[in-house]
Amino acid sequence: MPMVAVVRLTQGTDVALRITMRLAVLGEDAAVTTREVADAVGVPHSHAAKAVTRLRHLGVIEARRGRHGGLALNPASRGTSVGWLVRELEGVGDVVACDGAQPCPLRAACRLRSALAAAQQAFYAALDPITIEDLVAAPAGPVLLSLTPGSATG
Repeated sequence: MPMVAVVRLTQGTDVALRITMRLAVLGEDAAVTTREVADAVGVPHSHAAKAVTRLRHLGVIEARRGRHGGLALNPASRGTSVGWLVRELEGVGDVVACDGAQPCPLRAACRLRSALAAAQQAFYAALDPITIEDLVAAPAGPVLLSLTPGSATG
């Protein structure tokens, strides 16, 4: 029986990737509010607001003020590696916490920790050649464009 690897991103990373994709497909001239993008991708406004803050800090998206303001993808971000973005959003850390409050008694001789670290690096390496632009190419782009508030399932 083949083994299936399970990788689970944090909810914050998932939300940030959805928002990034939505803004990428809308184009550089479109400016939407955090509430509009949250509704379109089916996430609570509070989660979207946190993701938007993080994406702005990373320089992936811009927030423009004023009458024609709103959120937009930074034009330079189209070529951004998804691997880099996920690493930044997830943060650096071990897959398992061997040295926590109750350290694992196997940590001195464990081979699992290094195997999991290698698997984590392979996961990121698989995402490295994929860009934000790639994520919104057909067939995803038309679906992302068709999203209206309340239409997304998450």
